[in-house]
Amino acid sequence: MKNVVVIGGGHGQAAVLRGLKDIDSISLTTIVTVADDGGSTGKLRRDFQIPAMGDIRGVMIALAESETLLSTLMEYRFDESSETMGGHNLGNIILTALTKSTGSFMDAISMISKVLKVKGHIVPSTTQVITLYAIMEDGTIVRGESNIPKVRNHIQKVYYKEKVKATDAAIRAISDADYIVYGAGSLYTSILPNIIIDDIKLAIQQSKAKKIYFCNPMTQSGETEFYTVEDHVKAIESHVQDKIDKVFVANDMIPNEVLKAYLAEHSTKVPLSDIEHEYEVELCSLLSFENRLVRHDAKKVKEVFLKELGE
Repeated sequence: MKNVVVIGGGHGQAAVLRGLKDIDSISLTTIVTVADDGGSTGKLRRDFQIPAMGDIRGVMIALAESETLLSTLMEYRFDESSETMGGHNLGNIILTALTKSTGSFMDAISMISKVLKVKGHIVPSTTQVITLYAIMEDGTIVRGESNIPKVRNHIQKVYYKEKVKATDAAIRAISDADYIVYGAGSLYTSILPNIIIDDIKLAIQQSKAKKIYFCNPMTQSGETEFYTVEDHVKAIESHVQDKIDKVFVANDMIPNEVLKAYLAEHSTKVPLSDIEHEYEVELCSLLSFENRLVRHDAKKVKEVFLKELGE
Protein backbone atom coordinates (compact mmCIF):
# COMPACT_ATOMS: atom_id res chain seq x y z
CA MET A 1 0.00 0.00 0.00
CA LYS A 2 1.52 3.30 -1.15
CA ASN A 3 0.80 6.55 0.69
CA VAL A 4 -0.20 9.33 -1.71
CA VAL A 5 -0.60 12.96 -0.63
CA VAL A 6 -2.29 15.45 -2.96
CA ILE A 7 -1.71 19.16 -2.23
CA GLY A 8 -3.87 21.96 -3.60
CA GLY A 9 -7.44 23.19 -3.72
CA GLY A 10 -10.21 24.13 -6.10
CA HIS A 11 -11.56 22.33 -9.18
CA GLY A 12 -8.16 21.09 -10.32
CA GLN A 13 -7.43 19.22 -7.12
CA ALA A 14 -10.95 17.77 -7.07
CA ALA A 15 -10.50 16.43 -10.62
CA VAL A 16 -7.24 14.69 -9.73
CA LEU A 17 -8.76 13.22 -6.57
CA ARG A 18 -11.72 11.79 -8.49
CA GLY A 19 -9.19 9.86 -10.52
CA LEU A 20 -7.11 8.61 -7.59
CA LYS A 21 -9.85 7.70 -5.10
CA ASP A 22 -10.68 4.35 -6.72
CA ILE A 23 -7.10 3.04 -6.82
CA ASP A 24 -7.19 0.29 -4.22
CA SER A 25 -3.42 0.03 -3.83
CA ILE A 26 -2.97 3.52 -2.36
CA SER A 27 -3.83 5.27 0.88
CA LEU A 28 -4.95 8.74 -0.15
CA THR A 29 -4.64 11.98 1.83
CA THR A 30 -5.37 15.43 0.49
CA ILE A 31 -4.02 18.62 2.03
CA VAL A 32 -6.29 21.54 1.23
CA THR A 33 -5.85 25.30 1.36
CA VAL A 34 -8.02 27.40 3.68
CA ALA A 35 -6.83 30.78 2.39
CA ASP A 36 -9.92 31.52 0.27
CA ASP A 37 -11.62 34.78 1.25
CA GLY A 38 -14.15 35.30 -1.51
CA GLY A 39 -17.86 34.51 -2.02
CA SER A 40 -19.81 32.43 0.49
CA THR A 41 -16.62 31.13 2.06
CA GLY A 42 -15.32 34.65 2.66
CA LYS A 43 -18.57 35.85 4.23
CA LEU A 44 -18.76 32.95 6.67
CA ARG A 45 -15.08 33.26 7.46
CA ARG A 46 -15.48 36.94 8.37
CA ASP A 47 -18.74 36.49 10.31
CA PHE A 48 -17.65 33.47 12.38
CA GLN A 49 -13.84 33.75 12.39
CA ILE A 50 -13.31 30.22 11.12
CA PRO A 51 -11.00 28.87 8.40
CA ALA A 52 -12.21 29.00 4.81
CA MET A 53 -14.10 25.81 3.99
CA GLY A 54 -14.97 26.20 0.31
CA ASP A 55 -12.11 24.09 -1.06
CA ILE A 56 -12.62 21.54 1.73
CA ARG A 57 -16.26 21.16 0.65
CA GLY A 58 -15.27 20.66 -2.98
CA VAL A 59 -12.78 17.96 -2.06
CA MET A 60 -15.38 16.18 0.08
CA ILE A 61 -17.73 15.94 -2.89
CA ALA A 62 -14.92 14.69 -5.12
CA LEU A 63 -13.93 11.96 -2.65
CA ALA A 64 -17.46 10.88 -1.72
CA GLU A 65 -18.01 7.18 -2.34
CA SER A 66 -20.99 7.93 -4.58
CA GLU A 67 -23.32 10.77 -5.50
CA THR A 68 -26.04 10.99 -2.85
CA LEU A 69 -28.75 13.47 -1.99
CA LEU A 70 -26.52 14.98 0.68
CA SER A 71 -23.51 15.32 -1.62
CA THR A 72 -25.75 17.06 -4.16
CA LEU A 73 -27.19 19.36 -1.51
CA MET A 74 -23.66 20.20 -0.29
CA GLU A 75 -23.12 21.97 -3.62
CA TYR A 76 -26.45 23.86 -3.56
CA ARG A 77 -26.06 27.64 -3.70
CA PHE A 78 -28.82 30.01 -2.61
CA ASP A 79 -29.97 32.62 -5.11
CA GLU A 80 -28.26 36.00 -4.87
CA SER A 81 -31.66 37.69 -4.57
CA SER A 82 -32.10 36.38 -1.02
CA GLU A 83 -31.26 39.10 1.52
CA THR A 84 -29.99 36.70 4.19
CA MET A 85 -28.83 33.59 2.31
CA GLY A 86 -27.95 35.09 -1.06
CA GLY A 87 -24.81 33.55 -2.56
CA HIS A 88 -24.24 31.14 0.31
CA ASN A 89 -23.42 27.51 -0.36
CA LEU A 90 -25.33 24.98 1.76
CA GLY A 91 -22.24 22.81 2.28
CA ASN A 92 -20.35 25.81 3.64
CA ILE A 93 -23.18 26.54 6.07
CA ILE A 94 -23.26 22.92 7.27
CA LEU A 95 -19.50 22.92 7.87
CA THR A 96 -19.77 26.25 9.70
CA ALA A 97 -22.57 24.97 11.93
CA LEU A 98 -20.64 21.81 12.80
CA THR A 99 -17.46 23.78 13.49
CA LYS A 100 -19.29 26.10 15.87
CA SER A 101 -21.24 23.32 17.59
CA THR A 102 -18.24 21.01 18.09
CA GLY A 103 -15.69 23.75 18.58
CA SER A 104 -13.36 22.03 16.11
CA PHE A 105 -12.89 22.55 12.37
CA MET A 106 -11.13 19.17 12.17
CA ASP A 107 -14.06 17.41 13.89
CA ALA A 108 -16.52 19.05 11.51
CA ILE A 109 -14.57 17.76 8.51
CA SER A 110 -14.37 14.28 10.04
CA MET A 111 -18.11 14.12 10.75
CA ILE A 112 -19.19 15.11 7.23
CA SER A 113 -16.54 12.85 5.71
CA LYS A 114 -18.05 9.88 7.53
CA VAL A 115 -21.58 10.72 6.37
CA LEU A 116 -20.42 11.08 2.75
CA LYS A 117 -18.28 7.92 3.04
CA VAL A 118 -15.27 9.83 1.80
CA LYS A 119 -12.49 7.70 0.32
CA GLY A 120 -9.29 8.99 1.84
CA HIS A 121 -8.38 11.60 4.40
CA ILE A 122 -9.07 15.33 4.08
CA VAL A 123 -6.66 17.58 5.97
CA PRO A 124 -6.66 21.40 6.03
CA SER A 125 -3.15 22.80 5.77
CA THR A 126 -3.89 24.91 8.88
CA THR A 127 -6.84 25.63 11.15
CA GLN A 128 -5.96 29.31 11.49
CA VAL A 129 -7.89 32.12 9.84
CA ILE A 130 -5.20 33.27 7.41
CA THR A 131 -4.79 36.01 4.81
CA LEU A 132 -2.76 35.41 1.67
CA TYR A 133 -0.64 38.22 0.22
CA ALA A 134 1.08 38.55 -3.15
CA ILE A 135 3.95 40.80 -4.18
CA MET A 136 4.05 41.64 -7.86
CA GLU A 137 7.15 42.11 -9.99
CA ASP A 138 6.68 45.90 -9.85
CA GLY A 139 6.52 45.84 -6.03
CA THR A 140 2.75 46.13 -5.72
CA ILE A 141 1.38 44.19 -2.73
CA VAL A 142 -2.08 42.63 -2.95
CA ARG A 143 -4.00 41.47 0.13
CA GLY A 144 -6.45 38.58 -0.04
CA GLU A 145 -6.65 35.42 -2.14
CA SER A 146 -9.71 36.61 -4.05
CA ASN A 147 -8.05 39.91 -5.00
CA ILE A 148 -4.80 38.48 -6.38
CA PRO A 149 -6.13 37.42 -9.82
CA LYS A 150 -7.94 40.76 -10.26
CA VAL A 151 -4.79 42.88 -10.35
CA ARG A 152 -3.62 41.57 -13.75
CA ASN A 153 0.04 41.90 -12.89
CA HIS A 154 2.96 39.46 -12.84
CA ILE A 155 3.18 37.69 -9.49
CA GLN A 156 6.62 37.38 -7.93
CA LYS A 157 5.60 35.39 -4.86
CA VAL A 158 2.77 34.74 -2.39
CA TYR A 159 3.24 34.80 1.37
CA TYR A 160 1.62 35.25 4.80
CA LYS A 161 2.41 38.11 7.11
CA GLU A 162 1.47 36.19 10.25
CA LYS A 163 3.12 33.04 11.56
CA VAL A 164 1.07 30.11 10.28
CA LYS A 165 1.13 26.73 12.00
CA ALA A 166 0.41 23.65 9.92
CA THR A 167 -1.92 20.93 11.18
CA ASP A 168 -0.17 17.93 12.73
CA ALA A 169 -2.12 15.67 10.37
CA ALA A 170 -0.67 17.45 7.34
CA ILE A 171 2.89 17.05 8.60
CA ARG A 172 2.36 13.36 9.40
CA ALA A 173 0.86 12.69 5.97
CA ILE A 174 3.81 14.30 4.18
CA SER A 175 6.34 12.49 6.39
CA ASP A 176 4.71 9.13 5.59
CA ALA A 177 4.18 9.81 1.87
CA ASP A 178 5.57 7.69 -0.94
CA TYR A 179 4.21 10.17 -3.50
CA ILE A 180 3.48 13.89 -3.15
CA VAL A 181 1.23 15.21 -5.91
CA TYR A 182 0.86 18.93 -6.65
CA GLY A 183 -2.27 20.15 -8.39
CA ALA A 184 -3.73 20.58 -10.71
CA GLY A 185 -5.43 23.88 -9.86
CA SER A 186 -4.77 27.59 -9.54
CA LEU A 187 -1.03 27.87 -9.06
CA TYR A 188 -0.77 30.90 -6.78
CA THR A 189 -4.11 30.66 -4.97
CA SER A 190 -4.69 26.89 -4.59
CA ILE A 191 -1.36 25.04 -4.57
CA LEU A 192 1.19 27.52 -3.21
CA PRO A 193 -0.86 28.70 -0.18
CA ASN A 194 -0.28 25.23 1.30
CA ILE A 195 3.41 24.79 0.66
CA ILE A 196 4.54 28.23 1.84
CA ILE A 197 3.54 27.31 5.40
CA ASP A 198 6.93 26.80 7.05
CA ASP A 199 6.14 23.45 8.70
CA ILE A 200 4.78 22.01 5.46
CA LYS A 201 7.66 23.40 3.42
CA LEU A 202 10.18 21.78 5.78
CA ALA A 203 8.31 18.46 5.76
CA ILE A 204 8.33 18.40 1.95
CA GLN A 205 12.03 19.24 1.84
CA GLN A 206 12.79 16.38 4.24
CA SER A 207 10.48 13.90 2.51
CA LYS A 208 11.91 11.07 0.42
CA ALA A 209 8.63 10.82 -1.52
CA LYS A 210 8.52 11.15 -5.29
CA LYS A 211 7.19 14.64 -6.10
CA ILE A 212 4.80 14.81 -9.05
CA TYR A 213 3.00 17.73 -10.68
CA PHE A 214 -0.09 17.51 -12.87
CA CYS A 215 0.51 20.71 -14.81
CA ASN A 216 -2.40 23.01 -15.59
CA PRO A 217 -3.37 22.71 -19.26
CA MET A 218 -4.50 26.35 -19.59
CA THR A 219 -3.10 29.62 -18.29
CA GLN A 220 -5.19 31.57 -15.79
CA SER A 221 -5.97 35.24 -16.20
CA GLY A 222 -4.42 37.32 -13.43
CA GLU A 223 -2.18 34.48 -12.25
CA THR A 224 -0.29 32.68 -14.99
CA GLU A 225 -0.84 34.54 -18.26
CA PHE A 226 1.88 33.60 -20.82
CA TYR A 227 3.26 30.90 -18.48
CA THR A 228 4.93 27.80 -19.88
CA VAL A 229 5.05 24.40 -18.18
CA GLU A 230 8.53 25.35 -17.00
CA ASP A 231 7.23 28.58 -15.43
CA HIS A 232 4.65 26.62 -13.43
CA VAL A 233 7.29 24.21 -12.16
CA LYS A 234 9.69 27.04 -11.33
CA ALA A 235 7.03 28.79 -9.24
CA ILE A 236 6.40 25.66 -7.17
CA GLU A 237 10.08 24.87 -6.72
CA SER A 238 11.02 28.43 -5.76
CA HIS A 239 8.26 28.68 -3.15
CA VAL A 240 8.87 25.27 -1.55
CA GLN A 241 12.65 25.34 -2.16
CA ASP A 242 12.57 21.74 -3.27
CA LYS A 243 12.69 19.88 -6.59
CA ILE A 244 9.88 18.25 -8.55
CA ASP A 245 10.74 14.80 -9.90
CA LYS A 246 8.12 14.34 -12.59
CA VAL A 247 5.57 16.45 -14.49
CA PHE A 248 2.54 15.09 -16.30
CA VAL A 249 1.68 17.30 -19.29
CA ALA A 250 -1.54 16.85 -21.25
CA ASN A 251 -1.01 16.34 -24.98
CA ASP A 252 -4.71 16.18 -25.91
CA MET A 253 -5.78 18.13 -28.99
CA ILE A 254 -7.97 20.95 -27.67
CA PRO A 255 -10.86 21.82 -30.03
CA ASN A 256 -10.58 25.23 -31.72
CA GLU A 257 -13.96 26.40 -30.42
CA VAL A 258 -12.79 25.67 -26.87
CA LEU A 259 -9.51 27.54 -27.40
CA LYS A 260 -11.44 30.54 -28.76
CA ALA A 261 -13.71 30.60 -25.72
CA TYR A 262 -10.72 30.55 -23.39
CA LEU A 263 -8.90 33.21 -25.40
CA ALA A 264 -11.84 35.54 -24.80
CA GLU A 265 -11.04 35.15 -21.08
CA HIS A 266 -7.31 35.85 -21.64
CA SER A 267 -6.46 32.17 -21.22
CA THR A 268 -4.33 30.09 -23.61
CA LYS A 269 -2.87 26.59 -23.76
CA VAL A 270 0.20 26.13 -21.56
CA PRO A 271 3.15 25.33 -23.87
CA LEU A 272 6.02 22.97 -23.15
CA SER A 273 9.41 24.37 -24.15
CA ASP A 274 11.73 22.31 -26.33
CA ILE A 275 14.58 22.22 -23.83
CA GLU A 276 16.30 19.65 -21.65
CA HIS A 277 14.51 19.40 -18.31
CA GLU A 278 15.97 18.57 -14.92
CA TYR A 279 12.78 16.65 -14.15
CA GLU A 280 11.04 13.87 -16.04
CA VAL A 281 8.26 15.03 -18.37
CA GLU A 282 5.55 12.62 -19.49
CA LEU A 283 3.19 13.65 -22.26
CA CYS A 284 -0.16 11.87 -22.00
CA SER A 285 -3.89 12.18 -22.61
CA LEU A 286 -5.43 13.73 -19.50
CA LEU A 287 -8.24 16.05 -20.53
CA SER A 288 -11.96 16.27 -21.18
CA PHE A 289 -13.83 19.15 -22.86
CA GLU A 290 -17.38 18.81 -21.62
CA ASN A 291 -19.36 22.07 -21.85
CA ARG A 292 -16.32 23.64 -23.56
CA LEU A 293 -14.35 23.48 -20.31
CA VAL A 294 -10.80 22.14 -20.24
CA ARG A 295 -10.64 19.82 -17.25
CA HIS A 296 -8.56 16.87 -16.09
CA ASP A 297 -10.52 13.70 -16.77
CA ALA A 298 -10.77 11.43 -13.72
CA LYS A 299 -10.50 8.16 -15.68
CA LYS A 300 -7.43 9.37 -17.58
CA VAL A 301 -5.78 10.56 -14.37
CA LYS A 302 -6.42 7.14 -12.84
CA GLU A 303 -4.90 5.33 -15.85
CA VAL A 304 -1.80 7.53 -15.83
CA PHE A 305 -1.23 7.09 -12.10
CA LEU A 306 -1.75 3.34 -12.24
CA LYS A 307 1.00 3.25 -14.84
CA GLU A 308 3.17 5.36 -12.53
CA LEU A 309 2.58 2.80 -9.78
CA GLY A 310 3.55 0.01 -12.16
CA GLU A 311 0.07 -1.52 -12.16
